[in-house]
Amino acid sequence: MANTVKLPSEGRDGETPLWPLSTSEPPTWAELWTTPQAVAWERLGWTRVVARYAEVVRMCENPEAMSVGFLAEARQLEDRLGLTPMAMLRLRWEVASDEVAEQRVTKAPKTTARGRLKVADNAVAGS
Repeated sequence: MANTVKLPSEGRDGETPLWPLSTSEPPTWAELWTTPQAVAWERLGWTRVVARYAEVVRMCENPEAMSVGFLAEARQLEDRLGLTPMAMLRLRWEVASDEVAEQRVTKAPKTTARGRLKVADNAVAGS
């Protein structure tokens, strides 16, 4: 697709940005910044938007605070931040394939039980 932004499959590398809000840092904050999407957020300067999403997720995970409004806000922010396949498509973001890992998988020798037995038979015959 034209004008597609390729995001690294290994995710964002580096230190987690400082928590920008006056509340305590939620557990999801550091986790969010390791995703492939975090590379784009950093380029775009979306630190505060990601922080608001982390706050909303914290509220959604608290049974006493959760509400339909928080769930709707979480869904909207997931859409804005490219956290669903459809949102990534709309933003024209694509996770780049890990070609090295793919080559490792395709070049791995395929052995069968029969092949392993043949090797064992040859080893015994050579003794």
